[in-house]
Order: sequence, then C-alpha cells, then structure tokens
Amino acid sequence: MNAQGNLIALYTITRREVARILRIWSQTLLPPAITMALYFVIFGSLIGGRIGEMHGFRYIDYIVPGLIMMSVIQNAYGNISSSFFGAKFQRFVEEMLVSPTPSWVMLTGYVAGGVLRGLMVGVIVLGVSLFFTRLHLAHPLVTLSTFVLAAAVFALAGFVNAVFAKKFDDIAIVPTFVLTPLTYLGGVFYSVDLLPEPWRTISHANPVLYMVNAFRYGILGVSDVGLGLAYGVMLGAALALGAVAMVLLKRGVGLRA
Repeated sequence: MNAQGNLIALYTITRREVARILRIWSQTLLPPAITMALYFVIFGSLIGGRIGEMHGFRYIDYIVPGLIMMSVIQNAYGNISSSFFGAKFQRFVEEMLVSPTPSWVMLTGYVAGGVLRGLMVGVIVLGVSLFFTRLHLAHPLVTLSTFVLAAAVFALAGFVNAVFAKKFDDIAIVPTFVLTPLTYLGGVFYSVDLLPEPWRTISHANPVLYMVNAFRYGILGVSDVGLGLAYGVMLGAALALGAVAMVLLKRGVGLRA
C-alpha cells in the first residue's frame, strides 16, 4: 500500500476504536469518573486531613496526579485488550492480516484508540478533581508527554495480552493480578521516600512509579525520581513492547486459526 492508503487504513481503525468508545460511553468513560470521585472523597477529604502534608502539599493535592495516571493506564490497557480480543474472536483480525494493510498500521491504529481513551478518561478525572482541589500545571509539556507515553506503554501491553488470550477470562487476569498491584505500589498514595529498605529499592523496579512521578512533576513540580530516568524507562518500555507486538503480529501468533 502507498502512503495515502496507509493513512486511510490508520484513520479507519482509529475512528472505529473511537466510535466504539463513544458508543458505550456509560461503560468506558463514566465508571472511572465515579470511581476516582470516591477516591477523592475517601482518601482526600476524609483521610487526607489526618495525614497532613506530603512534600509541602496537601495530601489530596499530592495524590491527584497519581489517581489521574492510574485511571489513564488502566483504561488504555483495558480498551485495547478487550477491543483487539473481540476483533480476534470475531475473525476480523484475520481479514486485516490477509489485506495489504501493513502490520504497523494495524498496531498503531489500535494503540491510538487505547491512548485516546486514556486521554479522554484522564481529562474527565482531571475535571472531577477540580471539585476537590485546585491544581496548576507546573510543567505542561511534561504533563502532556507523560500522559501520552504512559497510555501508549500500557496500550501496547494490553495488545500483547490480547494476542495471547484464549478467552475473555484471560484478559481479566493481568489487570487483576499484575496491573492493580503495580499501580497501588507505584507511589500513587505515598512518597517512596517514606518506605524503609529494601522496599524502597524494590519499588524502583516498578515502571508505574516512574510514570506517576513524572506526571506528578508535570503538575506539582515534585518527584521521587529523576525526570530523565522516568522518560528513559517509559521510552524503553514503549520500544520493547512495540517490538514484541510487531513480531507477534507479523508472525500471526494467536491470531490465525
């Protein structure tokens, strides 16, 4: 296919993903807003007053960036894993594989859908947070780039999960037993500087820690890890997962009957 054909194919896949998200908005966009509102009420308003300040910020202000990032990565992951597995289950992917559409166009289209859902949810949660706190973006470019990179990393991870999944239950295993622990242990509700050894060192092996702290730096201007290291981890994870996804897609692993 020529460049124009690739762009049309990319636009079609991305538009299909966005249409699916908006069609079932009550399942894709509304639940995260309600869940995060409860987090703000319970952890911010009720418990936060007793905890006091963290790094010079009110506790609710400190956890807002982490909660936004948590909703972004969970929804970016969940969108592509369920969408691509559904397409695989309906044999729609097989039709794309035998078409002239390049593998990278297919992957980019699905990842773009996951990233866009993550961004939609992130903006909604950010809007909800303004009812409980007042935030000012310290570094807008860092905030936006971390938004996109983190969503892309977990969208790619969701794609790999969907490729290997044999049934819908396989999609729920990773978010439950891997993604949820990583997010809760990624410095969303606390600073890793408060952890004793060896847990502080172990926490630095968690990639979510770098995403949360880079995003927190973009909003509040404080971080437990170096910004350069955080970007390095995110870019490295994106490139590694992207390479794995491309190999799986080209070989048709788990995709062809």
